[in-house]
Amino acid sequence: MGWGKYVAGALLIAVVTHFAAVHAMPRVLMNAAIERLGAEGFNVWRLADRVTENARRIVRPSPDFAYSACVYDLRDGPVLITAAPWTSYWSLSLYSANSDNYYVIDDREARYGAEVTLVRRGARHPEGASAVVESPSRRGVALIRRLAPSPAAYDAAAEAARRDLCESVSRLAG
Repeated sequence: MGWGKYVAGALLIAVVTHFAAVHAMPRVLMNAAIERLGAEGFNVWRLADRVTENARRIVRPSPDFAYSACVYDLRDGPVLITAAPWTSYWSLSLYSANSDNYYVIDDREARYGAEVTLVRRGARHPEGASAVVESPSRRGVALIRRLAPSPAAYDAAAEAARRDLCESVSRLAG
């Protein structure tokens, strides 16, 4: 009977450790991604190099897509995010600090590009904003994927990406 309490204690420790790891791991991994992708600053789009076996800033990227990432920070208020129109498939996805994908729009819903104003959940929505999306976290990642299966298509996607915007609304107004 003496071993029972040790086994029960070990099982309890194992269960608590498991749940702590499951809860913490997405935040730890996303924080590392935010630090890596946002090393040059927040609220600005960065177009990734064409995907090859040597160029991989995003986990499991497809060589058929041109990827742009913006690490957003809502510390100074809302952020305006735009995705310029693209002739083929494209999508804009928003990820919170715990890696949850909480918003997606693509070419089927927004044929001529997209514009969203990102605010912190529960914050006041700016007047005149065309579409407001509430972020569950202060920081996160916006990701645009454009189908660009050839070098020429990638170059065209890079040109379109120059018209994308990820900017603090207060900075745009000032």
